Amino acid sequence: MKHFKVSFLVTLACLALAGWWGYAHSGLAGAVTGISIAAILAVMEVSLSFDNAVVNASVLKTWNAYWQKLFLGVGIIIAVFGMRLLFPLVIVAVAANLGFSDVVTLALNDPKQYSAHLTAHHAEVAAFGGMFLLLVFLNFLFDDEKEHHWLGRLEEKIAGLGRVSSIAVMIALGALMASLALVEEGNKLVVLMSGLWGVLVYVGVDAISALLEKEEETAGVGEMVKKGGIGAFLYLEVLDASFSFDGVIGAFAITTDVVIIMLGLAIGAMFVRSLTVYLVKQGTLDEFVYLEHGAHYAIGILAVIMLASMKFHIPEVFTGLVGVAFIVGSLWSSIRYKKEQQALEMREPVEELA
Repeated sequence: MKHFKVSFLVTLACLALAGWWGYAHSGLAGAVTGISIAAILAVMEVSLSFDNAVVNASVLKTWNAYWQKLFLGVGIIIAVFGMRLLFPLVIVAVAANLGFSDVVTLALNDPKQYSAHLTAHHAEVAAFGGMFLLLVFLNFLFDDEKEHHWLGRLEEKIAGLGRVSSIAVMIALGALMASLALVEEGNKLVVLMSGLWGVLVYVGVDAISALLEKEEETAGVGEMVKKGGIGAFLYLEVLDASFSFDGVIGAFAITTDVVIIMLGLAIGAMFVRSLTVYLVKQGTLDEFVYLEHGAHYAIGILAVIMLASMKFHIPEVFTGLVGVAFIVGSLWSSIRYKKEQQALEMREPVEELA
């Protein structure tokens, strides 16, 4: 529980602010409504991003304590204020050709119009996030060095295709081209460019990480940065961005109050960060060997859902339940695998004595 202490403190602070904000606008009823909606948004954010926490943990477990703390410190600032507040404001400012201060005023005084501007450019953001998440899934799927394969021989054979150079990028680009059929003719070029940027960002972050790994060890700050995994830090932040914007869009289906949205999603983001560190400290990924598989398959489905959402409305509840289903399924498979291994270990000494 110690890993969640800060998250609970942040929760109390955010709920108090949500209550004060609601009370300032609508009295006691507004305070109750503000607290309730913030709590609902927090639960929604955690359910949508649980698989994100598992994937984060698979990267974070190789980091030292300094970088893990940095991820919870600087990382949470970027996640809450950068991706869940500033990033949507920047999108509206660019799309509507407005000044940043004008967009902030719009968000606070006319949240419905702000929401309309934001959702009008959902296709571009979905293309960017969908491509990044799809590459996260495909590169895991085609990793022929994986020790365990959740789907058995089928997954093992698919992983063997990873020997083909750039197969993940090829499939991702093919998916992007196919998804353009879901977009109106006038928006196809901008959606295509957004999707390509998603691919470029993924490849760029991967290249930075690879370059840092190949550098010779040096003294001082350079060594600290390399050991800390700055490439992986960037990777996790972009991954979080891909998850977070989908949550922001979904939040506007519940309320158009930007302040309540930020407070609710902040609570969820903090718990996702704490859950990530908990999984690392407890060694959960080593104990439940298929949990990482379930998270990546959930990310793959989320990528498909994001691309499909460029034309079709897909309820956030469905998205969250799909992710939870994969996590639960992989957890159940991991428990079965663990029991089978324990039974095998108990049988071997008996066979040796015989």
